[in-house]
Amino acid sequence: MPYFLAKTEPKTYSIEDLQRDRRTVWDGVRNPQALKTIRSMSKGDRVLIYHSGGESQIVGVAEVGASPRPDPKDPALTVVDLHFLFRLETPVTLSEIKQSGLFKDWPLVRQPRLSTMAVPDSFIPWLRTKIGDSHQFSI
Repeated sequence: MPYFLAKTEPKTYSIEDLQRDRRTVWDGVRNPQALKTIRSMSKGDRVLIYHSGGESQIVGVAEVGASPRPDPKDPALTVVDLHFLFRLETPVTLSEIKQSGLFKDWPLVRQPRLSTMAVPDSFIPWLRTKIGDSHQFSI
């Protein structure tokens, strides 16, 4: 299963908002590379929710609820539905990811301004070791 990462400013839309709302339309992405990533998502894929804006940490997991579609406000853009799965009890920080030395080529480390990206296959097993098996949902 492919995994993705989507960044959000917690002051704009936080993991707490997604948990409360249970689902959201992930919109507002304009970067061509990030839009290409959104277009590659499929129903059921997992998305790591990342708080930017000074926090710089993975805070939860969502699931793609439907295939991506054109943004009704601007058909040149693409949106996708995300459904809340769970919050991480202990967020995983960008600093921890960088300190591991394992993900130097990942855009999260290389292109910190990119808002949506694929997650390297090797990251998920590493992440599982960080968060443990305390979640009812596997990632």
